[in-house]
Amino acid sequence: MRKNIFALAFGAMLFALSVPAAAQQPKKVPRIGYLSLFAKPGPRDEAFVRGLRELGWVEGQNLVIEYRWAANKVEGLAALANELVGLKVDILVAVATPAIQAAKNATKTIPIVMGPNADPVGMGFVASLAQPGGNITGVSGILPELAEKRLGLLREILPKLSRMAFLAYGPDPAHKLFVKRAQDAAQSFKMRFQPLVLERPDEIEGAFSAMKKERAGALIVQPLFISGLGQGPRIAELAAKNRIPSISDGFQFAETGGLMFYGPDTLALFQRAATLVDKILKGRTPADLPVEQPMKFDFVINLQTAKKIGVDIPQSVLFRASKVIQ
Repeated sequence: MRKNIFALAFGAMLFALSVPAAAQQPKKVPRIGYLSLFAKPGPRDEAFVRGLRELGWVEGQNLVIEYRWAANKVEGLAALANELVGLKVDILVAVATPAIQAAKNATKTIPIVMGPNADPVGMGFVASLAQPGGNITGVSGILPELAEKRLGLLREILPKLSRMAFLAYGPDPAHKLFVKRAQDAAQSFKMRFQPLVLERPDEIEGAFSAMKKERAGALIVQPLFISGLGQGPRIAELAAKNRIPSISDGFQFAETGGLMFYGPDTLALFQRAATLVDKILKGRTPADLPVEQPMKFDFVINLQTAKKIGVDIPQSVLFRASKVIQ
């Protein structure tokens, strides 16, 4: 009996001593690795951070974010991804398809949250949107699938349109999906299709010369030129100079001088990415978190550009726009 009493007393004493020690252990602050193809923070990145803040995660208080910017250089992403993995971050957030590919190549264990990207299933990032099945989840912009919608809008304002060009960025592994969808859309409208796959931004002027030679009546631009490479103003200016109506789902393309933008609400998608980060930090696994799809789409028309290139936008099209730039 005395031995039992002694053992109980000794155990209670050890427990009492361990409680203060445990209480003094600092709580681990989660660390996120943020890998972006872009050169610097912008409204999309701010929307992501704002989304985290609304969920209670405040950078510098209960969260650390390690940012890595590739400055539009696809070839630098692999080293940056490996650097973040070496820091043993809790989650990798990857922005733009080449960045997602680099993150995927760098780790099979650290959870990866994709920023809006073209086609997560088609690129092999996830097994399916409903059940990703690996260490990757995120948000999809379903961008290539909207090619027929964009071409339809061009046909509405240009009923006689018979030739269209598509500007694609070769270093982006998603460019083949964009070209294929656009080509299929052109065939459905019985239009002649001219794909222009560029390896570098300095080839853009030459691409417009090729368009003029083939008498392209309109242009669709792969979004990475605008949202990732910062070539929106340049492309918009060349399109206007050559009087070629243009459309893209590149972020703020119409605001930088393009004729039309049609695509998902990019800022909303970045905020949705924050909710997935929140769920993973609270114990969920990417394999069981469905890839989020866009719920809202924006249609922006730049009437200044329309006037400059001599295109009349029908009222039936203007009425459907979410924003008209006068």
